[in-house]
Parts: sequence; structure tokens; C-alpha cells
Amino acid sequence: MSIFRNIMGKIFGHKQAKSAVQPTPAAPTQVAPQAARQAVPASASAPQAQPQSVDVGAVLAEMASMQDGGGNYQTSIVDLLKLLDLDSSLSARKELASELNVHAAADGSAEQNIALHKAVMAKLAENGGVVPDSLRN
Repeated sequence: MSIFRNIMGKIFGHKQAKSAVQPTPAAPTQVAPQAARQAVPASASAPQAQPQSVDVGAVLAEMASMQDGGGNYQTSIVDLLKLLDLDSSLSARKELASELNVHAAADGSAEQNIALHKAVMAKLAENGGVVPDSLRN
């Protein structure tokens, strides 16, 4: 599994994210007696669940509150990976940079790490995450 998929899994699979995507049941409606007698497959009448957005900022803030603040996960790719309990080593960040096609500067440099954090947040947004501006800059 890719590093980015692991990041998505940790954020989108977090308990707060799961509760945010629970479909709300439809309100009961009156059904005409004749319509009630007609055989309609349940799959034909039930609306398909639409994927909903995950509030990335809220999920990360909750995770940080459970881990003594989570360091500087808002701007640091190393602290973000640590918050998610993922490998934050240089080799892992190199692999992540390769996955996301981020080549801003020398591997491990501050410039590369900042660009990598921004790329991760942008990719989370592309995949249904609601990423606040504070995490994008």
C-alpha cells in the first residue's frame, strides 16, 4: 500500500470521519395502498449512498488532542506522519514525494518537506477531504 493511501486510511477511517459519513435515514413517507402492493425491489427504491466529505482539519485536531497536541502537524510533514502513527523517516518521505511527484528541493530539506505537506493536503482535498486553508498554506 502506498504511503499516501496509508495517510488517507488513517484520516478517512478515523472514528470522527466515520461518524460524519453515516447516511441519515429518510423520513417515512405515506405510500398509497396500491403502490404498497406492487413488488418493487429494495435496491431499486433505495437511494445510493453518496460519498461525503471528511473534515480533515477536525479529524487531525481530534487526533492531536489525544496525543499532547500533535506537534506542528499543520505545517510539518514529519509531525503529520508522526500524528498519524506512520513512518516519518527520510526514506518514507522520499517515497511519498515520489508518489505525489514533489521535487521542490533536496530530499529532506525544509523546502521539500513544506512542499510535500502542501501536496498531501491538496491530494486529500482531491479525494474528498475538506482541508481548511490553515492546513494548505
